[in-house]
Amino acid sequence: MRRALARLPLSVQWGQASPSGAGPLLRVLEPEAFFRRIGAGGLIGFGESYMAGEWEADDLVGVLTVLASHVDDLVPTALRRLRGAWVRRRPEAQRNTVAGSRDNIRRHYDLSNDLFALFLDPTMSYSSAVFSAFPASGKTFASAQLRKIDRLLDLTGVGPGTRLLEIGTGWGELALRAAERGARVVTVTLSAEQRHLALSRLREAGVAERVRVDLCDYRQVTGTYDAVVSVEMIEAVGAEYWPAYFSTLRQRLAPRGRIALQAITMPHDRMLATARSHTWISKYIFPGGLIPSMRAIEEESARAGLRILSDDSYGEHYAETLRLWRERFRRQARQVEDLGFDTVFRRMWDLYLAYSEAGFRARYLDVHQLLLTENTTTANGPR
Repeated sequence: MRRALARLPLSVQWGQASPSGAGPLLRVLEPEAFFRRIGAGGLIGFGESYMAGEWEADDLVGVLTVLASHVDDLVPTALRRLRGAWVRRRPEAQRNTVAGSRDNIRRHYDLSNDLFALFLDPTMSYSSAVFSAFPASGKTFASAQLRKIDRLLDLTGVGPGTRLLEIGTGWGELALRAAERGARVVTVTLSAEQRHLALSRLREAGVAERVRVDLCDYRQVTGTYDAVVSVEMIEAVGAEYWPAYFSTLRQRLAPRGRIALQAITMPHDRMLATARSHTWISKYIFPGGLIPSMRAIEEESARAGLRILSDDSYGEHYAETLRLWRERFRRQARQVEDLGFDTVFRRMWDLYLAYSEAGFRARYLDVHQLLLTENTTTANGPR
């Protein structure tokens, strides 16, 4: 670890020693505990060490951005070749079967609606906003989230009379916005907490009669729809079930219908390297989750009989979204504690938000808005 970190543009302080190197400062307060955790758990141990207060960084995002930008430099080439022998495999219990998906989703999204309300904007949107200017401002956060939603609804032509299926309700803002356009909406979620608040918000907005919120798995949806929208839901599906996910999108689509996806992506080689790995994120934040690559989305959607008509990426907007979330979360530390979340949880959540922002700052991660339709051509031409 000492040698690996010394090669990076970081300043590192080991215990009471003077810092060495140049760059954002990583202060390892308890070096022996830090080494033990990483030796036993790799990157999971690195995250757990932060949760335990064994290392600190005044510029946490800066430190993590350097690490994300040099992720391949941290592990010696010989050890990378033997990755399968030393990386932990994902627990069987995290497989996204119908029952497994329900458990995985509840572990994150059923934590507390009040917790999410402390750091999300007033629309309760938990996905990347689309800002009109940088640096992003908290004053324009809600309008940036509505801009994102409107772009997705515009992509699929949602208007009066549109039959819309939303896979992944969140806290209901997209369904609410679509209903205000005159659409008839069916939206599905596996989170009882999200469904409860979404129903309340829809009633308050006066559009509840145009929206049905079902507590069910995407694989259990029936019927056909003029438009299907799914916002940052594919990351929770898991590679094993991507064929089922895209087949469901295709089967639920009416003739000449449109699908809008918002998806976080990572490079294909990194996706392959992490697909079966048990990571800190999969252990503590998103059990069962896997960020796809654009190549994986293209291949899986094509196999399901779909084609991508447009692709708009805007990862820098997600970095700003995460910055605003983290700033709000930190300002609300006392209120988070009052909800019953202890110091270890707060450090875990702080690391999760900073880690995610760093991924976008380093361009290790990206986010796309995609328009898909039925592929009406074959090798022999139109059918």
